[in-house]
Order: sequence, then C-alpha cells, then structure tokens
Amino acid sequence: MTAERPAQARKPWYREPWPWLLMAGPAIVVVAGVTTAVIAFRGADGLVADDYYKQGLGINRDIARDQAASSLGIGGEIRIAPGSARVTLRAAGSLPDRVTLRLAHPSRAAEDRVLYPARQPDGAWEAPLPSLPAGRWLAIVETAQWRVSASIDTRAAQAAELSPGVR
Repeated sequence: MTAERPAQARKPWYREPWPWLLMAGPAIVVVAGVTTAVIAFRGADGLVADDYYKQGLGINRDIARDQAASSLGIGGEIRIAPGSARVTLRAAGSLPDRVTLRLAHPSRAAEDRVLYPARQPDGAWEAPLPSLPAGRWLAIVETAQWRVSASIDTRAAQAAELSPGVR
C-alpha cells in the first residue's frame, strides 16, 4: 500500500521569489528611463545653430582680435569682489575709455553677464556686479579691435590674469 502524501500548502504568488525577480528587470529599466528623462530636461542644451559657416567666420574674427591684443601687448587683471568687478589693463600704447566685460558660465548660457565698466581716475575700469553663482567663469574684456580673457573660479580665487587667447 502506498501512503498518501499530505498536500503541500501553496504559497500565494507574491510570496514566491521568481515573480519578483522577473519583474525587477523591467522596473529598474523604467526607473532608469524616468531618471534619464529628468536629467535631459533639466540640463537641456541650447538649440544648435543652423548657420555654421557664419559662426566659423566669427571664430576667425575672434582669433584675429586675440592676435591684435597680443601684438598690442595688452594684458591685465580682473578682480571680482562682492558687488563689483574691477579690470586693470596694461598695454604698450594707449587704452580706450570704454571696454566691455563679459562673464560667461561654461555650461549655463542663462547665467552669462555683460557689463560695461566705467573708467576710474586711477585708470582701471569698474562695474557693479550682481552676485555670481559660485563656480568657474570665463571673463572676457574686449573692444571691437581686441580682446583678452581669463578663467576665474569664484569659489577659490577673486582675481585672475587677463591675456590674449581663450584658456
């Protein structure tokens, strides 16, 4: 005679490991996809320009302005203090009364600033500067004929050396 085996009590499906293991893969993919979409929308790049040729010509003009600054011996210093930006320039010849100061954020164009500093009695240029977010900035001092630039990290330094050519 054979003894009957007692019937095993079946566990509900949610207590079994296999369904959860099979559902984990698609669930991880959904979470990763949503995370990627959030990152893409928050850090969206600006529109790509459709006039590459004109931009290329503009880059060549900028290089010519760097070379002009180099041949004129233009250099200097930019100093950023709370509430103001001060530019001191030196050159072999005379310097103009008006310059433009552009502070460009490397990754967020909306943060870029354009200032028109006024010439001070001591020969430097100074402009009021609303507070800058901490980080690395590209400072460009320019006229229509030449430009000098410097990279400044507002977390560590308050001054940087201006020279021809973008660094």
